[in-house]
Amino acid sequence: MDLATPDELARLEEMIDHWLEAEMADNPVIDAVERHHGDQRRWYVRVLGDDKDVWTLWLTLGQRTLRHETYVMPAPEENAERFYRHLLVRNHKFNGMAFEIGDEDAIFLRGSLPVAAVNESELDRILGSTWAYVEQCFRPAMRIGFANRFKG
Repeated sequence: MDLATPDELARLEEMIDHWLEAEMADNPVIDAVERHHGDQRRWYVRVLGDDKDVWTLWLTLGQRTLRHETYVMPAPEENAERFYRHLLVRNHKFNGMAFEIGDEDAIFLRGSLPVAAVNESELDRILGSTWAYVEQCFRPAMRIGFANRFKG
């Protein structure tokens, strides 16, 4: 995979900024957008859900890929084997994303896209797929990994 040139990265940054501005104006699930100003090209997109009320999609543009991820939930308190099996089975049905274990054994949903493939349609797909996967999986996973909290 080739490295993107500084001009290509600048063009992609501008395209992502414009896409996010339009999403903020037109998409009711987008609650807020923040841009990281520092050594990384990173955006934080606050998203409103149904089963998981609020979550953040992180978009990180690198020289080779656009990485996208969201924190889903902490490590399970119980039923760990069943919990992880549930997530692994769900991974099989996903397109371009997968559940992963991150810091403190927390569960993240992550994916990446080559910079050459980044366009508004792909950004729409990333946002829509992430929203759908979080909504489909959050409540069932919580009921498995935190079952005692749902009793009564």
